[in-house]
Amino acid sequence: MSSALGRPHPVAIAFFFVFIAVTLAITWWAARRTHTTSHFYAAGRTITGFQNGLALAGDYMSAASFLGIAGLVSLSGFDGLIYSTGWLVGWPVVLFLIAEPLRNLGKYTFADVVAYRMRQRPVRICAAIGTLATVIFYLIAQMVGAGNLIRLMFGLPYEGAVVGVGVVMLAYVLFGGMIATTWVQIVKAVLLLSGAFILTLLVLSRFGFNPVALFSAAADRYGAAVLTPGQLVSNPWDAVSLGLALMFGTAGLPHILMRFYTVPDARAARASVFYATGFIGFFYLLTFVLGFGAMVIVGQDAIRAVDRGGNMAAPLLAEAVGGTAFLGFIAAVAFATILAVVAGLTLSGAAALSHDLWVNVVRHAEAGEREQLRVARLASVVLGALAIVLGVTFKGQNVAFMVGLAFAIAASANFPALFLSMFWRRFSTAGAVASMTTGTVSAVLLIYLSPTIQIDVLHHPAAIFPLRNPGIITLPLSFLTGAVASLLWPDPQAAERFAEVERRGLLGVVGE
Repeated sequence: MSSALGRPHPVAIAFFFVFIAVTLAITWWAARRTHTTSHFYAAGRTITGFQNGLALAGDYMSAASFLGIAGLVSLSGFDGLIYSTGWLVGWPVVLFLIAEPLRNLGKYTFADVVAYRMRQRPVRICAAIGTLATVIFYLIAQMVGAGNLIRLMFGLPYEGAVVGVGVVMLAYVLFGGMIATTWVQIVKAVLLLSGAFILTLLVLSRFGFNPVALFSAAADRYGAAVLTPGQLVSNPWDAVSLGLALMFGTAGLPHILMRFYTVPDARAARASVFYATGFIGFFYLLTFVLGFGAMVIVGQDAIRAVDRGGNMAAPLLAEAVGGTAFLGFIAAVAFATILAVVAGLTLSGAAALSHDLWVNVVRHAEAGEREQLRVARLASVVLGALAIVLGVTFKGQNVAFMVGLAFAIAASANFPALFLSMFWRRFSTAGAVASMTTGTVSAVLLIYLSPTIQIDVLHHPAAIFPLRNPGIITLPLSFLTGAVASLLWPDPQAAERFAEVERRGLLGVVGE
């Protein structure tokens, strides 16, 4: 099928600029209210549970969700579902274990919680390194998706598209902080849910609104194998490893954890997770239909011809069932998705650099408000520039794969230390440092040695580490090293303060 992708179209361009205008207006409004670090990092703690639920959904429904999963399903069939379900089942972990104590114990970052009863400097340094590693891998996925999208919609060079996205994203973060980022994410969530729902209805209308008929058509065209596991993840250990990373990585993502500080109290934090889970679950059901719809209506050869990673399956499907104007709307929605998530990631990375490293390690918690804001904005610029460079370097990768790797780092570097610090009395400073260091280093090293980097990126004939996702090794290893180091090098002061952590985490004392 012929496509308007790659050729500028006035309707598509109009949708893009309307969204940019609306979000820049939000940024201007937010900039007038961003005067303190509390406003910059946590929106002044004024966001309601429902608003934060939408913003959490907006943060979580990234380019990997909309473009990546639809592409994986369209090219691999049933196996793409492991990403949808894996990302969704992590939310009960957040709801029942993380949300309330995190809000009560911390201020701006998850390192506030881990370091609460321990020696600040070593814990915050390790937490910042784990945060930045997670943010960088997540940023790669978003920037690759953005570059492909803008390149195909405007006919611009990929590299120029990545630079443009980085510049617009920096405007949100630098001037509007968390207030602007939150409201951009809310607008994006509403647009994405609406656009995906309309697109799903248009697809199902061609099959009598019967999903079974759609799946049957896929099986008739590509064989029954597309409805069975094994097309994408043939190794069962790889499937388990990916599932562990997606489930526990959710509870270690710094830009998701940071959102719990934007609400006034722990009750609102818990409510926001409840709302977010509903929105995200509904969306992931839609992506499965969209993936099979693209497989049948657009065709796998046409999808690969436009983008070998499959990331343009959803926009191509929108054009096939709704015409060029609807393609423009869906592309604008995907662009909104990427910008909002990149802004949230950049903000969380900036918080790690400025709040954890500069304020609490370099300045020993004695930096003034103006200095903190200045450092936070400088850190945002550095991360924005890094995101642009990485987006260009990883051109052509499937974004869902890349985010799966970010989840592996979050699950290994951040979640074990966060969990043990809140629920194990004997967890020590040495244990926290060992857990976060081991989790970060082992995850990054095994990702580098995996087929994802060695074969797909570096084009070597084989990989040293056989699994594409290292979660099954690195997550237990992080827990184990944290436990062993805590037992070998106990921290009496940390153990004494555990009762305070329990009381403050459960009784809802606001962590200011």
